[in-house]
Amino acid sequence: MTDTLGRVLVLIPTYNEKDSLPGVIARVRQSQPRVDVLVLDDNSPDGTGVIAERLSATDPQVHVLHRADKEGLGRAYLAGFGWAQERGYDAVVEMDADGSHQPEQLGGLLAAAEHADLVIGSRWVPGGATHNWPHTRNALSRGANLYARAALGVPVRDATAGYRVYRTSALQAMDLDGVASQGYCFQVDLTLRAVDRGLRVVEVPIDFVEREIGSSKMDGTIVREALGRVTLWGLQRRSAQVASLTRRAVRSANPGATWHELTD
Repeated sequence: MTDTLGRVLVLIPTYNEKDSLPGVIARVRQSQPRVDVLVLDDNSPDGTGVIAERLSATDPQVHVLHRADKEGLGRAYLAGFGWAQERGYDAVVEMDADGSHQPEQLGGLLAAAEHADLVIGSRWVPGGATHNWPHTRNALSRGANLYARAALGVPVRDATAGYRVYRTSALQAMDLDGVASQGYCFQVDLTLRAVDRGLRVVEVPIDFVEREIGSSKMDGTIVREALGRVTLWGLQRRSAQVASLTRRAVRSANPGATWHELTD
């Protein structure tokens, strides 16, 4: 990390990650000693929040935000964004607690963020890879991203990726009060908002490694939410495009008329 990016906060949402969290934080602190870490714990019944507090007590650059209930990935990150903005951080990092996002590759994402508003650690650009994933997960991720690109028209290969860097100035431009999506759909939602607002989005290749400790949070509810919301957003975008083209065609045929006169 260089001085041009400013203060950086790594956000790590947790729910029952007591076994993996200490190792992930240690790797973050070793690979990027100047960044701070905020654990966003959703009242994990396995005691993850207690372990996070112990780590915070021994390292002033590790912080903990306890949340009362399990409200999903999106809500956790939104809380973390707010915490970072209130304390004057210049950039925030999204990182999983299970070790699937390699802390040793964070330096590459931060370097790219010096010239971007949003940096996505991508599995599906040249140089990106997944490791130890079953064929079904690979197919699901590839299919979901292909569908998102086709439905939404966003020039991003890995819109569902969860290893990211946002400049806080970009977050302020993205109308986060209107975000209601969760899970992987949350990542697509924020990608779409960034693209629509003309922010500079860059993808850099990463190695995504399937977790070795704990269990995946992926389930049918997350998949259904993503499919439903992306489909709805795609239809809304196509409808808006058709309406815009129609207005242009009518105005071209009647250059001297006002829109009120044309629709009266």
